[in-house]
Amino acid sequence: MNIFRFIGDMTHLISILVLLLKIYATKSCSGISLKTQELYALVFLARYLDLFTDFISVYNTIMKLVFIGSSLAIVWCMRFHRVVRRSYDRQLDTFRHYFLVGASFLLALLIHEKFTFQEILWTFSIYLEAIAIIPQLVLLQRSGNVDNLTGQYVFFLGAYRGFYILNWVYRYFTEKHFSRWISCFSGLIQTALYADFFYYYYISWKTNAKLQLPA
Repeated sequence: MNIFRFIGDMTHLISILVLLLKIYATKSCSGISLKTQELYALVFLARYLDLFTDFISVYNTIMKLVFIGSSLAIVWCMRFHRVVRRSYDRQLDTFRHYFLVGASFLLALLIHEKFTFQEILWTFSIYLEAIAIIPQLVLLQRSGNVDNLTGQYVFFLGAYRGFYILNWVYRYFTEKHFSRWISCFSGLIQTALYADFFYYYYISWKTNAKLQLPA
């Protein structure tokens, strides 16, 4: 494992910790898209089925369990916690995320590296992760103002994918048979989706003003 992947994993983990901090410390999920969280839970469940078949390392296993467990915990809190669920922005979080699921699965059936059950689910998870942030970004644009913890959560989530792109570039030049072109292509699309948010995040940081996204 190279340094870019490790930093990517850590920024991904930080994004989840920031979100959990927001939910548990403030007892609020305002500004957070439940639909995006459900998509991420589906991504991790589909991708990490190899927990039952393959062992890579203790680090790898722990990270997979953390991502699955934390994503399910977030969804549970937003849906069922008697206090947290009251703050859910249901009227703003109306993006039809099931279209993203259907499109990702269809694309995985059509474009994949190997036609096996596990590989199709892995490919599906890669495609879905690339666009899972869309409901969250739509919600933030509709609400306009973005609180500090929500902004930090989205920032670290985008940074994680940026470091993974550097990881793929590094592996391309150092590994003879690196061929995860589906991950690379999807990662570029995912990073591009964050471009608008990163621009306004930078403006907010530079001017020391509250982060606001145009509707």
